[in-house]
Amino acid sequence: MIIAVDFDGTIVEHRYPKIGKTKLFAFETLKQLQKQEHRLILWTVRAGKELEEALNFCKKNGIEFYAVNKNYPEEIFTENTVSRKIYADIYIDDRNIGGFPGWSKIWELLNENIKELSASKEKTINKLSIPDKLKSLFKK
Repeated sequence: MIIAVDFDGTIVEHRYPKIGKTKLFAFETLKQLQKQEHRLILWTVRAGKELEEALNFCKKNGIEFYAVNKNYPEEIFTENTVSRKIYADIYIDDRNIGGFPGWSKIWELLNENIKELSASKEKTINKLSIPDKLKSLFKK
C-alpha cells in the first residue's frame, strides 16, 4: 500500500515550527510498515528549512520516506501541471474526523490479520484441557 503520513500532530506533537515530542510508537510503527513493504510518503505543509529539519529528525529515528509531498520521488511539482494533492491508499493525519487515534490503533487497523491470528490462538487454547488459571498465561 501507499501510505501518506502527516508530520506535525501525527509523528510528533504539534510545536510547529519547532519539532515536538515524538508520539508514542510512531517510529516503531512506521518501521514495521516499511518492513511490510508499504511505501510511506511524508505528507506535510512543512517546506524549506522546517521540512529539512523534519526529514533529518525522521532519518535520525530510522525512517526515510519513499517520497515527500509528491506521488513518487522523481515527480516535479509545478502549479500549472501537477496538483499538490498526492495519491495514497491510506492517509494518516491528526486532522482526520475523530482525531488521531494513536499509533497502536493505527497498527491494529492496518493489520487486521493480527486479530484473526489472536482469535485462532484463543480457539486453540480453549480446545485444550488446560485449567483456567493456566489458560490466562497462554493468552498473553
